[in-house]
Amino acid sequence: MIDAAVSKLATYALRTGLIEECEYTWAINTILDVLKLDSYTDPGQEWGELELAPILDELMDDAHARGVLEQNSVVYRDLFDTELMGRLTPRPAQVIATFQALREKNPVEATDWYYRFSQDTNYIRRDRIAKDMQWKSPTEYGELDITINLSKPEKDPKAIAAARNLPASNYPRCLLCAENEGYAGRVNHPARQNHRVVPITINGSPWFLQYSPYVYYNEHCICFNSIHTPMKIDRACFGKLLDFVGQFPHYFVGSNADLPIVGGSILAHDHFQGGRYTFAMAKAPVETPFTFPGFEDVEAGIVKWPMSVVRIASKDPQRLVELADKVLNAWRGYTDEAAVIYAETDGVPHNTITPIARKRGEKFELDLVLRNNLTTEEHPLGLYHPHAELHHIKKENIGLIEVMGLAVLPARLKEELAAVADALVTGADLRASELTEKHADWAESFRDKYTFTKENALEIVEKETGLIFAQVLEHAGVYKRSQEGKQAFLRFLESVK
Repeated sequence: MIDAAVSKLATYALRTGLIEECEYTWAINTILDVLKLDSYTDPGQEWGELELAPILDELMDDAHARGVLEQNSVVYRDLFDTELMGRLTPRPAQVIATFQALREKNPVEATDWYYRFSQDTNYIRRDRIAKDMQWKSPTEYGELDITINLSKPEKDPKAIAAARNLPASNYPRCLLCAENEGYAGRVNHPARQNHRVVPITINGSPWFLQYSPYVYYNEHCICFNSIHTPMKIDRACFGKLLDFVGQFPHYFVGSNADLPIVGGSILAHDHFQGGRYTFAMAKAPVETPFTFPGFEDVEAGIVKWPMSVVRIASKDPQRLVELADKVLNAWRGYTDEAAVIYAETDGVPHNTITPIARKRGEKFELDLVLRNNLTTEEHPLGLYHPHAELHHIKKENIGLIEVMGLAVLPARLKEELAAVADALVTGADLRASELTEKHADWAESFRDKYTFTKENALEIVEKETGLIFAQVLEHAGVYKRSQEGKQAFLRFLESVK
């Protein structure tokens, strides 16, 4: 029976182009080696449609039953099936050669192939991504994207205990470093034998391109510096972003800010995130045009968005680099006490920018999102961060992806939002259950606006969740969406010299 699963995996590798026809016998023996099997009988049959996850599950169940896979938890299974797929993944030189040959013809063909390849190798786990909950919520800022992330596996207690007993390791230095390519992994670091990165040159410096294994949106890519060096928003950063979209005009690319609270989760390694997706922010119009002196040739203005966004556009990317640098330098040192914006307190800097670049027709476009990470007694996690009353939905930092209009919400909300919807249908006490208690004030605030049925309750709760996310973004905006806020925003723009 296990021979059939071995045959299916080798056939899958052949059909997806991971191996050539002449490598089929080698692939069978390679799989047997990982499974610690020393004999095989060809089932001698043609396989229909093949789905990877069930094949790997069957092989791992058998390996566990025979004692080859010692622990049967998700962490150990991931280490094991990644080794299996890694044995069937083409060498880096082959992957680079294919990508570059396609790119010479058309960058779209290159990324199409590379994205499919990253799924075929199981580096991007299609079966897990399919579990994520996703919906769109209409708001005054357009349709916001909401996702509840269910594809990141939860750590199990045995793996956590085993990780505690491991000696400290700084290899690879972080989850982004190129040294992850081909790495066997350990219980506290994912296996990456099936991972391949491709080299690209951005603004004359060596970088790498890869996809995110968690794919929060279509073709969610990461480009990262070949050197492990901290994130830095500066003139060179703007140049790199615009150079990237010049090379890959079908992708947008952006950078997390370079300060805690308003930055991303990995500030130690310079990287950008991009992809082939149009977020609500990209669709949002400029509502207040503005002309910067000396840059009359550059279109500019304030975007209709809950966060504070300056959009600049020109056919000449160098003009955008020059203007963005001026805006950044002005913002770094800008204080407006009336608007509760402080460039620094006690020597600690607070102001930075989250930049996003895209190509729109012949024009290059940069969105400069003004950020400030000031904390106060009332808001210890950040004044321009979701406030406490919204933490039942979103407490985590507002990074690049959220800034653009996609909420990445914690897995706990799948069960909690379903429980809220159920309570709204049955009339149950929202404060009586651990699942709904933290959501009670919120749910009671919209309870009387709707007639709830089993059929519509979850859809309504999801819609209201989207409205909470719009508020989250408003809290993260340094200038509020009021006449007073707009005047303060214009005061800053007028200060840019």
